[in-house]
Amino acid sequence: MRDDISRKNFIKGAAVTLAGIPLGAPVLGRLLPASSFKNTTAGNAHSLNIFSKHLQWLNYADMARQAAQLGFDGIDLTVRTGGHVLPERVADDLPKALEAVTKAGLKINSITTDIKDADDKYTIDILKTASQLAIKNYRMGWYNYDKQLDTLANLAAIKKRFAGLAAINKQYEIHGDYENHTGRFGNSIWDLWEVLKDLDPEWIGCQYDIHHATVDGAEAWPVNLELIRNYIGSITIKDFYWKKTGDKWQVENVPLGQGMIDFRKYLALLKKLEFKGPVILHYEYPLGGANDGATKLAIPEAEVIKAMKADVITLKGWLAETRLQ
Repeated sequence: MRDDISRKNFIKGAAVTLAGIPLGAPVLGRLLPASSFKNTTAGNAHSLNIFSKHLQWLNYADMARQAAQLGFDGIDLTVRTGGHVLPERVADDLPKALEAVTKAGLKINSITTDIKDADDKYTIDILKTASQLAIKNYRMGWYNYDKQLDTLANLAAIKKRFAGLAAINKQYEIHGDYENHTGRFGNSIWDLWEVLKDLDPEWIGCQYDIHHATVDGAEAWPVNLELIRNYIGSITIKDFYWKKTGDKWQVENVPLGQGMIDFRKYLALLKKLEFKGPVILHYEYPLGGANDGATKLAIPEAEVIKAMKADVITLKGWLAETRLQ
């Protein structure tokens, strides 16, 4: 698949068709009730997790102990190329990682993978192993638009791939989440919902990223959130603001509370919509390489941990304030 096909016509059409729809109104033949999040990960509801990419310099035991000391309930473990667990080693190494995490008093509430198709080389190995270990949630790999196809043809092709994964997820009783991400399929949310709307949210859905939703949606994200809510299995938390460098505006990733995302409004809306699922904290701002999954830090470890702890404290304050946790 190739990157960055223009989606102006699709987004314009979706906006005309769906903008301004009140909560509970019929949408394209489906009734969206005022509160209808499907709890696909009930045992992990509102658990606070760290994305293990940001502890990539640590082994399983040290990663788990550090996550516990930071105040997390669990871990979203990288099970992908370059991750804590390599796909080709999943049957041997995922149980070892789980053992270390459990020993530290935490859980693996989700894993992040490169899985994009039911027949990918390691799809069965990963999902079968995760299922046997009672891991109920995973993040899928990203899709890009094929520039040789128009928007609707792209959506049809991607929907077929999603349907294949939904079927195999059901077989292994695990939920697959697709993260909305700037510059890729799903960044507008409308296209992701169009692919998901006829699939069973018990087995496939979205890892909703408010950072990317705000980058691409600015003031539109509350409507997008309401639209996709049935399919959200987990959420990610990170902050940013727009920074002008020369004659270009760019995304500047920053610690929680220093950016432009209205987290209180966001978390309060999730509470109103009765969201259930893992909350996953990401550290995307400059952090000595921890932000990029480095295996060796460029700054003292104590500085990294201090910054991470500050974000945990900030997020826990918001969660308590909005009573989401």
